[in-house]
Formats: sequence, structure tokens, C-alpha cells
Amino acid sequence: METQNTEQAPGRLASWLAYVRPKTWGVAVAPVLASLSLYVSEHHSFQWDVAFFTLTIAVLMQIITNMQNDRGYTQRKLEQGNRRGLPRATASGWISMEAARYALIGAVLLALLNTAVLVWYGGIVFLAVGVASVLAAYAYMGGPKPIAYTPFGELVVLIFFGLTAVCGTYYLQAGALSFNSVLLGVALGSVAAAVLAVNNWRDHVHDASVGRRTLAVVCPAKLFVMLYEAMLLLPYFLVLVMVLRDLSYWPYLLVIFTLADALHLPPQLTRKRHEELNGTMFATVLLEVKFALFFTTGALIQAFLSSTSHGFGL
Repeated sequence: METQNTEQAPGRLASWLAYVRPKTWGVAVAPVLASLSLYVSEHHSFQWDVAFFTLTIAVLMQIITNMQNDRGYTQRKLEQGNRRGLPRATASGWISMEAARYALIGAVLLALLNTAVLVWYGGIVFLAVGVASVLAAYAYMGGPKPIAYTPFGELVVLIFFGLTAVCGTYYLQAGALSFNSVLLGVALGSVAAAVLAVNNWRDHVHDASVGRRTLAVVCPAKLFVMLYEAMLLLPYFLVLVMVLRDLSYWPYLLVIFTLADALHLPPQLTRKRHEELNGTMFATVLLEVKFALFFTTGALIQAFLSSTSHGFGL
């Protein structure tokens, strides 16, 4: 039986938007754009068709994760008590569980079709990547032991929304990986993990009361804030490593223009509480998008500056 919310339904479109949560899609788009720009910077070429299907699978995986999280939370009757997060479409009664399930199945089928295209371009390894990504999205809030009930949620996000997204995108373009693509994957995955960290910190009192042992629950408060700060600052160090290995990549350092935002966010975990942290969470999403855009700009500038000595084919 679904938990009904006393809030008035926001309308059909807004209800479905609440289910798929487009404000979080930047976490999926950012690593793909940054990885594509890295490839252009290093190889001076680009495949538009491959890039399109890489971007769409990234967005689909984010949508599937959001859908399953919404449904899973409602199925476990956890949308009660002292939870202070954003309202869930199924728990609020805005979308029926049956309609939500069919929408999720449709998104999974689209993701598998998209994966089939990527297998055509990149080989059978992408079948394993696609299936693993779908299973991880399901396992986050589904199954007998959901990842969301453990301290490993941030690690899973780093792997799938960082390393997998960046390295998969790069491999589809290049047929191989570079050292910088791995560094970039960890960098963007770290910020994506920080998004989940804020989400879990906002809900840690409620989560502890319902048996969820997230990282925010098991870590002392001071340590957790330090970990969140490290997640935000690690990417700048990794980009610096890229540049120190080859000074011709100095335009990558444009990401420094987002550092003030990264330094501004950690104190908010101690100053804000409950619903106030929703703004911090979306600001962390925005930080990842801005970091990726500045990196992309720097990589394209580097590609332009070096284009006189390389052929550049699109």
C-alpha cells in the first residue's frame, strides 16, 4: 500500500519530473562532456555519432537510478517519520507504483538498446558495462541488501558515475584508455560521490532510525565533513597532476575558477540542517557541472593551441 502525502499533486508533468529528477542529470552529463573534450585534446579527432549514444546512455542510467530509488524507498515504506529530503513521486501518491514500474521497465529497455549500439561501436565489453550499470542502479535501493543501506554508496557512485562514465566514453572514442582519462574519472566521480554524501548527511538521523548504515551514519560528524571536503578538493589535485606531467595541458587549470565554490560548500554541512541541505546538494551538482565545463573549455583551448602541429578531424 502506498504512503500518501497530504501535499497537493503538482500536476502530471511535474509529478513525472519529480520521479526522474532532471536536476540530477548534470552528474551524468558532466563526465561524458569532460571525457569527450579530453579525447579531443589528446587525439585531435572526434566521432559525433558515438558521442551521442554515449551521452544518452549516461542520462538513461541516471534516470533509472532515480526511478528505482523513488520506487524502492516507497516499497520499503520508508517515506515516513523524520525524513527531510525532497518528496518522492510514488510515496506522495503522484504516480502509482504500477505506472512507475512500467516507466522503469521502459527506461531499462531503452538503456539496453542503447547499450547494444555501444557494443556495436566498442565491443562486447560494453555489454558487461551496460548490464553492470543497470544492476548497480537496481541494487542501490532494490534487492535483499540494498547498497543504500551500506556505507558503500559513495564508492559505487565514484565507480559508475566517474570512472565508468569517463573511461567508457574515452574508450569508445579511442579504443584504449589514457592515464589522464583515469585521473579524470576519479576526479568527476569524487564530486558525484559528494552529491550523494550531502544527500545522506541530510537524512542521516532518519536513516539511522530505519536501519540504514550509510557513510553519514557510521562516520563521526567531523570526519564525515572532512571526507566531503576531500571529495570536493581531490579533483583539483588530479588535474594539477595532469598538467605537471605535460605542461602543454596548462589550459586544464581553468578548473581553478570553480575552487571558491568547492571551498564554500563544506562549512554548510555544519551550519545547515534538514531541508536547507537540499540547496547544498544541488550546489554540489552544479559544482560538478561547472568543473566539467571549465575542464572542457580548457581541453578545447589546448586542442586549438596545438592544432597547428596535428591534423584535426571531426
